[in-house]
Amino acid sequence: MPLRLAEDWTGDWCDLNLKNISVTARRDGKPIAERFGEAFFTRAGIGGPIILDISREIRDALKKGAVSLHLDLKPAVSAALFDKRLQREFAEQSNKDFRNALGKLLPRTMIPRFISLAEIDPGKKCHSITRAERKKLLGLFKDLTFQVTGHEGLKKAIVTSGGVALKDIDMRSMCSKRIANLYFAGEMIDLDGPTGGFNLQVCWSTGYLAGVNAAQPAAG
Repeated sequence: MPLRLAEDWTGDWCDLNLKNISVTARRDGKPIAERFGEAFFTRAGIGGPIILDISREIRDALKKGAVSLHLDLKPAVSAALFDKRLQREFAEQSNKDFRNALGKLLPRTMIPRFISLAEIDPGKKCHSITRAERKKLLGLFKDLTFQVTGHEGLKKAIVTSGGVALKDIDMRSMCSKRIANLYFAGEMIDLDGPTGGFNLQVCWSTGYLAGVNAAQPAAG
């Protein structure tokens, strides 16, 4: 399910689909889950495939304390290499205002908020940007941090976890090992996987097995 964030400006970016990013959830500074792929912001927080995949771990972690979410918008490039990219961009655009120097690095929608978060004067010339300012900007690209306040709940969930224990089911027929002629399928079963069609396949496959076997004449 999607997550709610403390930051009140995520709606500024809700028309963006962020691809090939990395997200890490931390509690007390320690990683609890990490994913790579697609995500998108909502008016209340963040969603998308990789967020949905780690939402269970985050939900459980929130019961024990505060959870932060860390986005790496350029995970294919190390911080050191991307810092060199920033230096190169600023050198090539040395006489431009900072507000006009991020077009090759970010979607247009993200630029105003990045400028605000970087706390760099938007009218400052690129050749005047200090090392400290550049490092802060680098941190936004490589470790954009949010505070998780909660989740969207069951109404927004796409898959449920939990259910009938696998040890109590004959997985060849989906028949209960405890009660004769009782069959289970889909999300009734304690089985769930990442987004991307896996959970639909579980429903189709177990539903087929349960249906075929339930249609057979009862033994005895």
